[in-house]
Amino acid sequence: MEPLDELAASLRALPPSCGPVRLVAVDGHAGSGKSTFAARLATALGGAPVLHLDDLATHEQLFAWTDRLREQVTGPFSRGESARYAAYDWTLRRFGPARPLEPAPVVLVEGVGAGRAAVRTDLARLLWMDLDARQSWARGRRRDGPAQADFWDGWTAAETRHFATDPSRPYADLLVRQCQEGYEWLPGPYATALPNYSVTVGDRQGPPSGTA
Repeated sequence: MEPLDELAASLRALPPSCGPVRLVAVDGHAGSGKSTFAARLATALGGAPVLHLDDLATHEQLFAWTDRLREQVTGPFSRGESARYAAYDWTLRRFGPARPLEPAPVVLVEGVGAGRAAVRTDLARLLWMDLDARQSWARGRRRDGPAQADFWDGWTAAETRHFATDPSRPYADLLVRQCQEGYEWLPGPYATALPNYSVTVGDRQGPPSGTA
């Protein structure tokens, strides 16, 4: 079994965390590879839905999306209902029509701040892309090009403020690192801070179920 398939199997084996859903966050600095990893993990999960937090943020509210997430997604999930959320159009600067998000066995939430304090109680797992801020931001700037330089200047300042007051990494169950071929992961700070908090996932160590 491939490593990502083993990770996927371990996530499916967790108890539900938000109604019938195992909500799994993929957090990390902008440019750290969250979207790519989430897409690959979703495939290993058999096509699990992925909610991108960029769809809930706006130019004026880069991190003030918590209420939208609760009202449109986690609230309905907690009641066993289907979610519906309106995705923000970053070009038109407005929200589009609502789209459905079904309460699948595993749903991935991907984006900077996905593991924030207001969300963690609904999570089955918090995965952190373990690439430092400067390297991540440099990758993001290269990806988006000079036309987005002003946006990145504002973003990095906002992200720095966010993680200074509401950090995610200290609460991560797993640290995910991109390798030349695929990914590897290690127990996160939350796992190593607690006694009796380990379970083997393939050749790598990860935390047990029910402790996010």
